[in-house]
Amino acid sequence: MIKVLIVEDSRTISEYLEYIFNNDSNIEVIGNVANGKEAIDFVNKTKPDIISMDINMPIMNGLEATRIIMSTNPVPIIVVTASLNASNTSLSIEALAAGALTIIPKPVGFGHPDSEIKTKKILSLIKTYSQIKVVKRKYVTVVKKKVQTKEKVFPVVAKTPSLTELRSKKYVVIGISSGGPLVLAEIFSKLSSKFPYPIFVVQHITPGFLEGMIAWLGRLSEIPIRIASDKEKALPGHIYFAPDFHEMSIKNDIIHLKKCNKNAKICPSVAHLYNCMTKSYAKHTIAILLTGMGRDGSYELKVLRDAGATTIAQDKESSLVHGMPGEAIKINAANYILNPEEIINVLQSI
Repeated sequence: MIKVLIVEDSRTISEYLEYIFNNDSNIEVIGNVANGKEAIDFVNKTKPDIISMDINMPIMNGLEATRIIMSTNPVPIIVVTASLNASNTSLSIEALAAGALTIIPKPVGFGHPDSEIKTKKILSLIKTYSQIKVVKRKYVTVVKKKVQTKEKVFPVVAKTPSLTELRSKKYVVIGISSGGPLVLAEIFSKLSSKFPYPIFVVQHITPGFLEGMIAWLGRLSEIPIRIASDKEKALPGHIYFAPDFHEMSIKNDIIHLKKCNKNAKICPSVAHLYNCMTKSYAKHTIAILLTGMGRDGSYELKVLRDAGATTIAQDKESSLVHGMPGEAIKINAANYILNPEEIINVLQSI
């Protein structure tokens, strides 16, 4: 039985969530509180398997509650939010950086044509993410163009690509999912505005939140970061994210976007991006697979490695969820297994 704590200040919504969860025989709601402070008090007394966390609440919001819970008594947290306004989106993205696993919209009410689909989605996420073993996260203070931590979190490991290997490359491609915002902030905030290659990123994130995440990352980075546009020329020292509902590929230094098949399970996908680099640019590519659930991109990273790319997978100790990079490591897809600090050192050396 999966034990859920609901943190939501709207009584109507909290009761609806409780109804949805309790109607599943594998889920039990063990608490229903109205703000972040009550959530912290509850977790300190009775630890749930997972928390459904609202963002905008009185007394203490969901971001601050997430920070405290994840740094003291960590529990898997899903941010469940109603609004996509700029302020709410920014708080939700920072909650992901603080250790929340994903963001989802609040479920629509009875009678809505998407009610059944949305209900199944939230129940599936509760079941999946409740199984993740989360660890304590240090407070991270984000300032312009820097990510500061109280101390270095990751040890230094020796094996990294040679300068000769790196300087034969022309492109960097990154695949990432759960845990993405914080790791990307760590990496992008440390890169110089003179970084010589374009960077292409597929980030799995709930549709509607990508723009807010990019705005947040943009405040930390010297390098321009934006959602890619179809047929635009890829420029050195620019970071391009695949947009919602579109696959991204690169040909002759031009970005191509293709609308996803409506039946696609994952879109945009890391696999699609990696495949396009294998066909055209493998020997000139640095491919990086970072924290995330599932196996998207893991096999394709192996194909890239075999075709001559430099391939990197994030190590287990530093990953919020070691699904994607872990699967890649199992099949020997990575030339190098590194933590974010080492990946930063590699990119800075180019």
